[in-house]
Amino acid sequence: MALKLFSRITALSRTSQFRCNSSAFSSDCGLKVEHDRQNLRFTISLGGEAGNSECAVLRYKFTTEKEVDLISTNVPKSFRGRGVAALLSKAAMDFLIEENLKAHVSCWYIKKYIEDNPLLSYKDRIVN
Repeated sequence: MALKLFSRITALSRTSQFRCNSSAFSSDCGLKVEHDRQNLRFTISLGGEAGNSECAVLRYKFTTEKEVDLISTNVPKSFRGRGVAALLSKAAMDFLIEENLKAHVSCWYIKKYIEDNPLLSYKDRIVN
């Protein structure tokens, strides 16, 4: 457990680049969400030159062994309003369910996403 917690703390202290790869979750629009557990983020590659693709990012951090803080979503301006942040939010909320985690939500967009999707029982995962 100590090693696991140390790994999470170490990952928080590193700066990370926004290189994106595709895997894990997908949507009907062809975008795929990658869960980068080492860097505590979900990413979506949005195209561009190889190695220089723009990407959207949802960041989180562990606050306890079974609780995370959903910190922020960031979508490049040219891709806003297309459901990209919603796809990231869904992936993060599904992660909470799969891992039996609770979350504090710091990001205004994720709060809105949870309110807009009451049938998915995401509110059961939220702590104040």
